[in-house]
Amino acid sequence: MTKSLLAGAALAFLLSGTALAGDTEFPATLKAHAILPANTIIAAPADAADYLKTSGKFTTADRKRAVQLGTVAGKDGVRPTGLSLPFDGQPMQGFSGIKAMDDGTFWTLSDNGFGNKLNSTDAMLMLHNVKFDWDKGTMEPVKTVFLSDPDRKAPFPIVMEGSATRYLTGGDFDVESIQPVEDGFWIGEEFGPYILKFDRDGKLTDVVATVIDGKPVLSPDNPTLTVPADPSKKMPVFNLKRSGGYEGMALSKDGSKLYGLLEGPLWVDNESVEQADGRPALRIVEFDVATKAWTGRSWLYPLAEGGEAIGDFNMLDETTALVIERDNGVGTADKACADPKDPKPDCFAVASKVKRIYKIEMSDANVGKAVRKIGYIDLLKVADPDNRKRQGGGDGFYDMPFLTIENVDRVDDTHIIVGNDNNLPFSAGRFVDKADDNEFVLLEAGELLKAK
Repeated sequence: MTKSLLAGAALAFLLSGTALAGDTEFPATLKAHAILPANTIIAAPADAADYLKTSGKFTTADRKRAVQLGTVAGKDGVRPTGLSLPFDGQPMQGFSGIKAMDDGTFWTLSDNGFGNKLNSTDAMLMLHNVKFDWDKGTMEPVKTVFLSDPDRKAPFPIVMEGSATRYLTGGDFDVESIQPVEDGFWIGEEFGPYILKFDRDGKLTDVVATVIDGKPVLSPDNPTLTVPADPSKKMPVFNLKRSGGYEGMALSKDGSKLYGLLEGPLWVDNESVEQADGRPALRIVEFDVATKAWTGRSWLYPLAEGGEAIGDFNMLDETTALVIERDNGVGTADKACADPKDPKPDCFAVASKVKRIYKIEMSDANVGKAVRKIGYIDLLKVADPDNRKRQGGGDGFYDMPFLTIENVDRVDDTHIIVGNDNNLPFSAGRFVDKADDNEFVLLEAGELLKAK
């Protein structure tokens, strides 16, 4: 080969290496595995209205009230999951965001409830301080904080508007991401989407609407939207799909900024969404904690080929962070249906392919542009040489073939924690015919954490 050809080949290699930097896969090894059983139900507070003592009463197909407990079968598509609603109490399920604390515990939160605004009016919103006994493989609740709005900070009537305690429900907000701070909690929400602030007792203190590039960001569940009385009039305009709000929200290491990461891309018009690097892209928006205002700075997170949404987001240092990215697949390929258009009760309609944790860089240099995706670990093939898994996986490996994996944070210099949202009782990704448990794993991921 001539020198010119060698030089050209070397240049091509360097260019391809740069372009594909985000495609670099790093190893991960399972170190511990803890399971909270799917059907973990807790009592509503003693001062809660009777309406909240049971949950899931409006999960029927026709939205009519289910009077008897356990009469509405949970299903993942056409597959029964083995659990039925309504529940006697409030399920702890739906963990959607996690933050490691200095004392070895973690803060997490239960999200909207049963999947949408209409069927979750009796699902109480709550935060949980938890710890793990990794040797026993258990999650142990330390404290649960039920969210409320006694000072009427919500800019709309809440479900429990006339009650004495004014507890918040999944009919009011869809809380999806959490950042504990000294005086309370910052929460990322999807219906608005809003940034919410609660005090240490769970009382709502602030509701901040989203503005990007000077324009309001609205989902179809935003309470300010109203349908016109006259069919000839224009429908209200919104620019974010349902369930496209703040699935992830990170806090800067100095505590001065929040970074809200939308789950879905903003729509530019009726036919196209925002893109970066030739892929649909999600906005990361900067929020100033002191002034409780948007700074005007943002970044774009391009989805990988096959990626459809993000699950959680936490900063590692001033410019790098971890992001869960996923597709909408469920279960493993060996148990996939022959025809995804003809799903059966004994197979997964569309199997999982993209369940990853990316390390990204978002610096001053790329404000307004795409973040740099440094690399990822594949949650469908986590090494398990010491057989530490308690369920799932196979010979020498562990996997997380769940629809939604919505918890990730760094534990120390070489380990991260990862957990799923089990969408009780509607998700069955571990087994074809059984509702998913809440699984949390401790992964050794030192190479990803050190990657530049």
